[in-house]
Amino acid sequence: MRAAVTRKGRLIVDQVPDPIPAEGQLLVAPLATGICGSDLHALGDFDHFIELAASQGLDALDSSKDMIFGHEFCAEILENGPGTTGALPLGTRVCSIPLVFGSTGIEQIGYSHLYPGAMGERMILQEMFVLPVPDSVPTDLAALTEPLAVGEHAVGLADIEQGQPALVVGCGPVGLAVIAALRARGLGPIIAADFSPTRRSLAESFGVDEVIDPAELSPHSRWTEMGIPMTLMDRVMAQALGSAAPAPVIFEAVGIPGMIQSIVHDVPAGSRIVVVGVCMHSDSFEPFTAITKELELRFSFGYSGEEFAGTLARLETGVPGAAELVTSIIGLDEAPAAFAQLAAPGEQGKIIIHP
Repeated sequence: MRAAVTRKGRLIVDQVPDPIPAEGQLLVAPLATGICGSDLHALGDFDHFIELAASQGLDALDSSKDMIFGHEFCAEILENGPGTTGALPLGTRVCSIPLVFGSTGIEQIGYSHLYPGAMGERMILQEMFVLPVPDSVPTDLAALTEPLAVGEHAVGLADIEQGQPALVVGCGPVGLAVIAALRARGLGPIIAADFSPTRRSLAESFGVDEVIDPAELSPHSRWTEMGIPMTLMDRVMAQALGSAAPAPVIFEAVGIPGMIQSIVHDVPAGSRIVVVGVCMHSDSFEPFTAITKELELRFSFGYSGEEFAGTLARLETGVPGAAELVTSIIGLDEAPAAFAQLAAPGEQGKIIIHP
């Protein structure tokens, strides 16, 4: 089969052996595949990515071996492997959490040398994890299930209450997924901030109440106008008088060094910060500032199987802005150029590959 292969720090399109389903597995043909920011990080410095993965128990990666990205996908069932139930007919469009049971344990699809991701013409899925895509959900939108589920998990982790303001810093696919999950719960007001005009426009499509260009105005300038005390002493006084507005929840969806410190410095006392942007480098912040403001810092990663399934169901009923998130659809041969384009911040939302 043809695939976009990560080989010695480069992404090339080449012929590779077709995968063969084992016990409880399905052979599928990827129909639509998203490029994730984690893929960009991994390709940019694969050895560093491997070191970080190994520190968390994912120690089976080797920079000298080929790997095929692609953990955001919609695929079509081609073959039932041994020991499968065949509950879904051949030709059924499916999504799946990107995990499979391998001979040495669980493997993460798209970050495995044994199980190729969806940036190829064939891949293996675990039958027990697949979900049929509703007929009313277009294939390209179904491929957004995985990244949107990331936002679903982050918002669930945030414990945000009705009427509590939310600020989403960064309106790439992760930030937009957070906005979608906030809006689905009827939470808000929602403020979004991004330097990119295209991404600010996407945030508006997803239903934010206000979108801000940080080059012109700090998104934190709104807190005083909303009656939110900035310092801890002001908050204590306002609480004593019964006039304290709830402190905001801030979603950091940028994932670059310095963002956590910037937010810690600027947010009101009592704020909760949920870090969902994946920073692949060492970072630091000033604990004194966080302590004197009594800030709460949470980190969000991935999603549960229930959140994944719930996100696919939400796509069936409609996610405002989701269709606009897909800003480019390309073929497999264009994948290396797309990775190069996405390596620098630009005006793309989600690039979808049709393998």
